[in-house]
Amino acid sequence: MTATLPGADTPVHEIELAIGGMTCASCANRVERKLNKLDGVTATVNYATEKAKVTAADGIGTDQLVSTVQAAGYSATPVHAPQDDDSTGDSPDDEGEDTEALRELRHRLVVSALLSLPVVVLAMAPPLQFVNWQWLSLVLAAPVWAWAGAPFHRAAWTNLRHGAATMDTLISLGTTAAMAWSVYALFFGTAGIPGMVHPFELSISRTDGAGNIYLEVVAGVTTFLLAGRWFEMRSKRRAGAALRALLHLGAKDVLVLRDGAEVLIPVSQLAVGDRFVVKPGEKIATDGRVVEGRSAVDASMLTGESVPVEATVGDAVVGATVNAGGRLVVEATRVGSDTQLAQMARLVEDAQNGKAAVQRLADRISGVFVPIVIVIAAVTLGFWLGAGAGTSAAFTAAVAVLIIACPCALGLATPTALLVGTGRGAQMGILIKGPEVLESTRRVDTVVLDKTGTVTTGAMSLTGVHTADGADEEAQTTALRLAGALERASEHPIAAAIVAGAVDRAGELPEVSDFTNHEGLGVQGVVDGHAVLVGRPRLLEQWSMPLTGALAEAVETETAQGRTAVAVAWDGEPRAVLVVADTIKPTSAEAIAEFRRLGLVPVLLTGDNHAVAGSVAAEVGIDPEVVVADVMPEEKLAVIERLQAGGKVVAMVGDGVNDAAALAKADLGLAMGTGTDVAIEASDITLVRGDLRAAADAVRLSRRTLGTIKGNLFWAFAYNTAAIPLAAMGLLNPMIAGAAMAFSSACVVANSLRLRRFRAHAV
Repeated sequence: MTATLPGADTPVHEIELAIGGMTCASCANRVERKLNKLDGVTATVNYATEKAKVTAADGIGTDQLVSTVQAAGYSATPVHAPQDDDSTGDSPDDEGEDTEALRELRHRLVVSALLSLPVVVLAMAPPLQFVNWQWLSLVLAAPVWAWAGAPFHRAAWTNLRHGAATMDTLISLGTTAAMAWSVYALFFGTAGIPGMVHPFELSISRTDGAGNIYLEVVAGVTTFLLAGRWFEMRSKRRAGAALRALLHLGAKDVLVLRDGAEVLIPVSQLAVGDRFVVKPGEKIATDGRVVEGRSAVDASMLTGESVPVEATVGDAVVGATVNAGGRLVVEATRVGSDTQLAQMARLVEDAQNGKAAVQRLADRISGVFVPIVIVIAAVTLGFWLGAGAGTSAAFTAAVAVLIIACPCALGLATPTALLVGTGRGAQMGILIKGPEVLESTRRVDTVVLDKTGTVTTGAMSLTGVHTADGADEEAQTTALRLAGALERASEHPIAAAIVAGAVDRAGELPEVSDFTNHEGLGVQGVVDGHAVLVGRPRLLEQWSMPLTGALAEAVETETAQGRTAVAVAWDGEPRAVLVVADTIKPTSAEAIAEFRRLGLVPVLLTGDNHAVAGSVAAEVGIDPEVVVADVMPEEKLAVIERLQAGGKVVAMVGDGVNDAAALAKADLGLAMGTGTDVAIEASDITLVRGDLRAAADAVRLSRRTLGTIKGNLFWAFAYNTAAIPLAAMGLLNPMIAGAAMAFSSACVVANSLRLRRFRAHAV
């Protein structure tokens, strides 16, 4: 994609790179700093997704970016956007490589655990220490250090060659120091003497260092860290499972109509304008418009809606939804990367590649954390040596500092919560464009709601029938049959609403003859032998049939409330008044109440007149003093700016082109996925469902995700703050320190995975 930065003449393009070889957040921070040192490059690197999102000036090619990453000691390959002839999302090869990496890590973990178990048990249980047990421990621990721990040593060496220090540096340095000391004690000290017994202690003791071995540290720490890495990798895959499921929702094959015959072809060969068949139980292959048939469509997989939606001729349908009823013939309107499913996938991927302010803070800290820890370890070693605690005690404390300080939990705190939170949102039809959006949801105190298409359905429908005979059901049915039959010959939206209501309430409609359309006033014709007029009251007046009494009163009342009154007359007399209006969505009032529970003040903003706006506000529970009506699109933007100038932090919910500017200006923009592409592009969060309750769910989910991130960061900081002094004081055995460090990372990931249990009120 090529664009031009605002206020700049230099065109830029976006490149996404898959980064290989990263083992911690410090690695991600190093790659990011290297890329950002290039002139005209802005990059963010996410450790959890192992991807770099780069905005580069034209003239800076992918090869230059890849070589920069390789110079930093890591691998990089371009991630190509899905093409029209390819499926959206991760390719099978990518998934296979991911699985292979997980399998290799598991293999190392299993072997390491089997070899380490006897080493650790012997070290922790002195009664089991038989003659020459220490030499068996060396034989078992050596391959754990050399082979199972190889990924840590390779990464540490790579970083050392590039003048960097990461968590792998700590791990490799700590285990290598423990291994070297143990070998020295066995071959050159007194630890190798037959019959040597080695007590297991959690605190420092003044002993002869030449008689102590730390093979249990080498084996145990390596195993614990491999277990943590394996759990982390598996959890990242689980956290991204919702996204992968979204990416693979689409159908693989489709029955296309060619010369009257049904031909089975791959979905990748489908073109705009092709007509294809969807049988009951099959997935709809791509976005399109129904041209034949009627059915219920189950969109729950894509939108979270539990109730199937009726689809008939002329209705738009979305790819990957399921035909739950009869046979449909659909004309493709969007294919490949243009479909709603592909757009959703890109939104979710962008959200997971972005960085929240809290994550940038964690990255900066982890970038300087490692060298500081190495200094602390050196100071600890020097202090205990100077204090006369003995080489063994000093060495033990220094190694414990190196092991426990690995900031794995710090690096995982934000990305895992983002992965799970945005993935869960995608499952529910809530697409968060970027993690910085999470910061906005915490501060929002006002939610501005567009009326048409957001609070209301945006479609006209028949809402009431008034007859001269009052509530006579037979008179109402007759009026509907005659008016519906006549309006069926018209193409006006109000006529369509009357026809739909008449069919629903009165059943099959009779035929019409002598039909005449009076432009701007109404229609006339003969139905069942009756001369019928349907239209504005003024049309009836022209035929000397003015409305009087209850009918005139009904017109006045309904018009005052912003509804459209349609008069019906036959055989020379006015007989009924039909009421047509944009109906309020049945869940809007509940959504307004939920906004209030979240501490948000709802404001209704509409271009409709005050009568309509006031009526809608009263029905859904919005205070009349915060209703803004009769506004033009540019005035909607001014309303947002006025609220912000008054100190409000504003969220805007809309669905139309006229809402785009306001959505972009608001502190938090939420677009209905049922709305226009322009509105969706201008928003921060897209709500696939047309249900306003989804907006409240989006705020709740965003706040919950942000809370999880902050909780993760707190415990990660608290853990390192508390544990490093304990280790420096010699109060932690290095093996126990390694187990605690790995456990802290597991806790952070497990805490993030709790977001998968988030439940939407709107489903």
